Amino acid sequence: MTAWRLLLTRPADECAALAASLAEQGVFSSSLPLLDIQPLAESAEQRATILELDRYCAVIAVSKPAARLGLELLDRYWPQPPAHQAWFSVGAATAQILEDYGLEVSYPAAADDSEALLALPRLQAALAVPAPRVLILRGEGGREFLADCLRGQGVTVDYLPLYRRVLPEYPAQAVAQRVDAERLNGLVVSSGQGFEHLRELAAAAWPELARLPLFVPSPRVAELARAAGAQIVVDCRGASAAALLAALREQPAPAL
Repeated sequence: MTAWRLLLTRPADECAALAASLAEQGVFSSSLPLLDIQPLAESAEQRATILELDRYCAVIAVSKPAARLGLELLDRYWPQPPAHQAWFSVGAATAQILEDYGLEVSYPAAADDSEALLALPRLQAALAVPAPRVLILRGEGGREFLADCLRGQGVTVDYLPLYRRVLPEYPAQAVAQRVDAERLNGLVVSSGQGFEHLRELAAAAWPELARLPLFVPSPRVAELARAAGAQIVVDCRGASAAALLAALREQPAPAL
């Protein structure tokens, strides 16, 4: 596993945490954050939604930034969260943020994706009330799959957008130059948008970079990557450091 030399592309703070976990296991990494999280200014719509938080039978945070920013908003308007409200997250790392705040959170243990969350018995139990309503904490323009599936079950779904994700500014050829300079032999993305940013920044170098093993967090992102020409896609079935390390142990590193 120590033969791996990885390009990390998460937001800067998450890159730093992941790099530290990898270094503990002797894995070299180089960080090139391809997602910059920009909190949205509080709006009248946000305020109106959070003030009516108690009308929702379940609240779902789809990412760590959504959890952090949602709790900041909760703090401003609710001395205590509504009693008997069920909280959910897509993955363990997001759940940890909510649990540290004192909330009881349910999340799928087997995978970090919406499909696994929808199959969670605790979520289905929370929805078994008259006229169920769910609030999803997320970024601007997030994936619609989760809301569409819930609406298909007769659930009213509202969004609380809290941030936007943008591609930081880098010089042309930044990805290819980093891979060459650091002799990297693997790429890591944590979301579909992170992959799209990787491909966008790679530009004409993408066909060459597409030959490197690409570690992704879910079957959906794996499908996106394969459709874009990535030749070796490894689905880690989660975005955590533990999930990536498990995948690295199973996947032989290419020779440099």
